[in-house]
Amino acid sequence: MLGLDISTSSVKVIELSQTKAGYRVDHYAAEPMPQNAISDKVIVDIDATGDAVRAAVKRSGTRTKLAAVAIGGASVITKVIALPAGLSGKELEEQVELQADQYIPFPLEEVSYDFEVQGPSESDPEMVDVLIAATRSENVEHRQAVLEAAGLQAKVVDIESDALENACGLLTHQMPDNGLDKSIAVVDFGATTTTFSILFDRKVAYTRDQAFGGRQLTEEIMRAYGLSFEEAGKAKKEGGLPGNYESEILEPFVDDMAQQINRSLQFYLSSGSGSGQLDQVIVCGGCAAIPGVDQMIQERLDVPTVIGNPFGEMKLSSRARAQNVEKDAPALMIACGLALRSFD
Repeated sequence: MLGLDISTSSVKVIELSQTKAGYRVDHYAAEPMPQNAISDKVIVDIDATGDAVRAAVKRSGTRTKLAAVAIGGASVITKVIALPAGLSGKELEEQVELQADQYIPFPLEEVSYDFEVQGPSESDPEMVDVLIAATRSENVEHRQAVLEAAGLQAKVVDIESDALENACGLLTHQMPDNGLDKSIAVVDFGATTTTFSILFDRKVAYTRDQAFGGRQLTEEIMRAYGLSFEEAGKAKKEGGLPGNYESEILEPFVDDMAQQINRSLQFYLSSGSGSGQLDQVIVCGGCAAIPGVDQMIQERLDVPTVIGNPFGEMKLSSRARAQNVEKDAPALMIACGLALRSFD
């Protein structure tokens, strides 16, 4: 399956294969998303989004037609419930449907939902924890329509935070002691949303989305230098901005990035989910491409900080190298997490 990350700023498509030594990137491409085609993780313009997906798939050179996509943010509701252990598959389905009605604030006929048994409940060995995930059916249908417009089929519709967690397994080579018995923040700075996750012992213990992202930096550049959105985005990536850019615009933005991490960390600590000091921060997403951002965040938070690279222990095909997959690596966590669903 292709891992297909459809976001506000771009669509990213990646195809992995499994080798004896691990994984290999076979195909990759990214394509800018037309402005306003997606708003708050909701697909507004199916045709424009489908065109962008088609262009990315064509440029990647893949012939694979099955894809995994994700839904994120406020569009997804998740809830862990406890049900009696030993229920048959049919009984479990009936119980989940009864319980789901209590937690989903929409009529069930308007909702797509699924569930997964997580294992025995810690509080009661006679019960099992069951994760329910739900979204409005239109969110699934819009993604299916986008993929169909691009000649693909949606084989898996996942949750962005779960795809990110899946991809975190590709970062263990960067973690102290491979992440074992360590508390690590993985922060994915997207265009409009930042996802803050705490991994303890390589498992996600906490996750939180914030309305903050690289688009704010692009808009600051637009305002300061009278550029269009496209010109500002290009200048942000390629450079060539006036000498005061770093001190007056970039550094305050990186300060904001560090504050977002610190604020999320305080939420995590006050939630009672964890305690103690972070062992590491891993920065991912488009903002990770800002030169020196890891050092700047490390200085502000006084926590060892690195840029996430899910491809650190992978082989790369020549076609994927030609498409700059290494340069884009920190922004490909969700796409990688989705592509890994091929091997479930």
